[in-house]
Amino acid sequence: MSFAASRSARSSGGRRQRGVLLPTLLVLVGVVVAFLILARFWTEWLWFDQVGYSEVIRTEWVTRALMFIAGGVVMGGAIWLNLYLAYRHRPMYVPTTQQQQDLDRYREAFEPLRRIAFIGGPILAGFFAGSAASTQWQTALLALNGQEWGTTDPQFGIDLSFYMFTLPFLRFIVSFLMTTTFFCAVAAVFTHYLYGALQPMGRGEKISRPARIHVAILAAVFTLLIAINYWLDRYSLLSNDGDRFSGASYTDINAVLPAKAILAVIGVFVAVLFIYTGVRGNWRLPAVGVSLMVVSAILVGGIYPAIIQGVRVGPNEQALEATYIQRNINATREAYGLTDVQVQPYSAETVAEAGALREDAESTASIRLLDPQEVSPTFRQLQQNKQYYNFPATLSVDRYTIDGQSQDTVIAVRDLDLAGAGQSNWVNDHTVFTHGFGVVAAYGNTVTSDGRPAFFESGIPSTGIFGDTYEPRIYFSPNSPEYSIVGAPEGTPPWELDYPDDSAPNGQVNNTFTGDGGPSIGNIWNQALYAARFGSEQILFSDRVTSESQILYNRDPLERVARVAPFLTLEGSTYPAVVDTDDDGMKEVVWVVDAYTTSNEYPYSARQELESAITDSLTESGEVPVAALPDYINYIRNSVKAVVDAYDGSVTLYAWDPEDPILATWDAIFPGKIQPISEISGDLMSHLRYPEDMFKVQRELLTQYHVTDAESFFTTADFWRVPNDPTSDAEVPQPPYYLTLALPEQDQASFSLTTSFIVDDDTRNVLTGFLAVNAEPGNTPGEVAEDYGTLTLLELPRDETVPGPGQVQGNFDSDAAAANELNILGRGGSEVIQGNLLTLPVGGGVLYVQPVYVQSSGGTQYPLLRRVLVAFGDEVGFAQTLDQALDQVFEGDSGANAGDADVDPTPDEGTGTGGGDGTETPDVDAQQRLNDALAAAGAALTASDEALASGDWAAYGEAQTQLEEAIADAMAAEQELAGAAPADESATEDPTDAATTG
Repeated sequence: MSFAASRSARSSGGRRQRGVLLPTLLVLVGVVVAFLILARFWTEWLWFDQVGYSEVIRTEWVTRALMFIAGGVVMGGAIWLNLYLAYRHRPMYVPTTQQQQDLDRYREAFEPLRRIAFIGGPILAGFFAGSAASTQWQTALLALNGQEWGTTDPQFGIDLSFYMFTLPFLRFIVSFLMTTTFFCAVAAVFTHYLYGALQPMGRGEKISRPARIHVAILAAVFTLLIAINYWLDRYSLLSNDGDRFSGASYTDINAVLPAKAILAVIGVFVAVLFIYTGVRGNWRLPAVGVSLMVVSAILVGGIYPAIIQGVRVGPNEQALEATYIQRNINATREAYGLTDVQVQPYSAETVAEAGALREDAESTASIRLLDPQEVSPTFRQLQQNKQYYNFPATLSVDRYTIDGQSQDTVIAVRDLDLAGAGQSNWVNDHTVFTHGFGVVAAYGNTVTSDGRPAFFESGIPSTGIFGDTYEPRIYFSPNSPEYSIVGAPEGTPPWELDYPDDSAPNGQVNNTFTGDGGPSIGNIWNQALYAARFGSEQILFSDRVTSESQILYNRDPLERVARVAPFLTLEGSTYPAVVDTDDDGMKEVVWVVDAYTTSNEYPYSARQELESAITDSLTESGEVPVAALPDYINYIRNSVKAVVDAYDGSVTLYAWDPEDPILATWDAIFPGKIQPISEISGDLMSHLRYPEDMFKVQRELLTQYHVTDAESFFTTADFWRVPNDPTSDAEVPQPPYYLTLALPEQDQASFSLTTSFIVDDDTRNVLTGFLAVNAEPGNTPGEVAEDYGTLTLLELPRDETVPGPGQVQGNFDSDAAAANELNILGRGGSEVIQGNLLTLPVGGGVLYVQPVYVQSSGGTQYPLLRRVLVAFGDEVGFAQTLDQALDQVFEGDSGANAGDADVDPTPDEGTGTGGGDGTETPDVDAQQRLNDALAAAGAALTASDEALASGDWAAYGEAQTQLEEAIADAMAAEQELAGAAPADESATEDPTDAATTG
């Protein structure tokens, strides 16, 4: 073979190799992409099937697919059909003009691509249209399955189900068809122009007959859709937002509403004119019709309503709008569950009298002094045990029956924290550190003598009132790892870390998960799927993955509920409870998630930005998560209580408000997935509560809608606002607080959620109202207490000046005695933290209570409750215990009996009197004694931290005693320097090591 021939053969072979290589690579890439997509979808199905909600994902996928196909076919098919018709009816002969000569060049360039454009273009448009349509799957399901509401709107008398379910879907369909018609018209006009059927610049006939009919029909369809849209606008007026209120106003009903009907009729008439033009060829009539539509839209739809508003309504607005404002008030209160608010006038006294709290002893004895936002570091320091455990930044408030009495408690789960687990590797992260362990709970109104929480459940293994009657392992929690592989064949030594134990082999107790918490990965196919999903090839090759292995993922309780019930809006946070869910005597840790049905379509109801309404000092700081929320709502119901088992992750949805039509509709769509309320056990019922986010939305609405008279509402003179949190640097509302409380005229205290209102005036912080909701559903299985959810609004006299939270905080900060002692407590390497400011309507007035914590300003930091601030009117009390502080305010006889332990109060502490007449000469050594006492206090704090870190509780107790003595010495010296007589040292000594209230 010649050299040239050989070179030619090699060149040909190289081209063949390159020609084969590229398709091979494309095929391989396609296979990999297809496998990754398959892995995602298949593992989704496995997860939903395991958790028992496969019907939810199947219904969603099928509905999305049908919506995608329908949207894609309608958009893509319509565009293709119009392209086809325009091309098929192109003129065979086009007069030669300069314009056509230019178009000839474009046609020649376009012709090789025509088939691709005519097929690929519609397919691409159909894909995007189908994708947009598939997002409306919930709207479609609601429209097809909507249940009767049983209430009609005040204008048209139509059942509200039309507005809530049908109207949104109709508007989507009309909008989609208008978009489709528009793109069809663009495609048709472009094709007709390109192939000469449309010659706007030519002589003679400017459009061929087929093109004229084609364009006229599209114009008629588009105009008809506009007319339908105008007609639907009539109903949407009832949900419009006005300047003063939501819903249709006088002008809307008397001017805009008839204008919309007129414009709809004109639109139908113009559509008929376009059809006529397609047949007869005269464009003047539809041109006149379109002009008529535009002029009518300006005159009838714009100018006429403006004239009515300016001339008729403006001078008589209060009288003319009264009917429509009243509609708005009634609808808003109904849509947000405010129709049964019990309003009580409350003539709040501002002068404290001896014995004033005797009738409110139950409320004052239950005052929660542990601030769940502040004591998390203390829980962490005292109960974390190991660095791979942790507690949330804000703890939960609940109540438990202890010794026959219901006690407010602060509770948290000892959660797993992989960040503290040491060296990170795949085996440890996914097979060893798989779960947290146990709960830690403390009395809400009781602390130890040195200010630590009084725990009634603590330690590892867990000890306390729950003992060994509950499952302490926490496999599902907000901070669980992305995924864990659990389970092993019987007889295999366990490797999942339970907790450290010096007496156990290797210093730790291990466990093997035995529940049904995740999909099986006991076969190679599932292992490959999950290896692809999580990008972890170790799943395929690890010896820890056995035939009995399960993979746990999607472990955040909020995420689990959101996935199995995508039609619900969720509370921003969840809370744990130790309950017996089936009354069999064995308790378990569960996460309770409050879920809502919401809408933005309720006629005349005020529209509320949900995220803004639920934002407070906790959510603003990021310490409480905020779930994905709709932007605006005008209807909300706490229709579902969701429970997630912390051990096996099982999700149960309970129909908390079965009368809600939206929930009834979803129950019809997913039959059997929402359990009746009768399935709730008595123990679980006792730990359910009124949800915070719902309450925050309601209180935001009640700042205005406590006014139920239209004329008063119009003036806005009695509008309120939620006070800002005085303990936060950010200008954000104060959060509501859970506490046990007996309202005036109530015989028995109940677990409640409370908030306060102040005047809507930036310059004044005066209390105007107090809102409490009964958050106690009782403990009867399957039955909610009759008074649960009752909203009680105490309205204070408008001619009285009762200090609001901000003003009270200012009084606390400016009180001389309190300020002096806080300065002392804040010296010597310490930091003072003022806890949540609680508001209680007791003693015939308003009592404010604030716990004061002290922690080291460096090194090991954890706050301990050292003092309590109270205020009634302008009187301020400041002492070591709540009893002492109350006695200061109520002249030594509060009648509250809040304390459980026999604690001798410090004489005159915090009153500012000091027991002297202010004329004595301070001891020349007082300043030196003060300096020595502060130095001793700093040394005692350091010794306390060191003892606590080393676990030497004897040394810790001794250091705390030294700290108390140093503080007492410093206070005595400070009072002497200020001209007061020194306090009796014997009275400042800590009289007991027992738990004390406050």
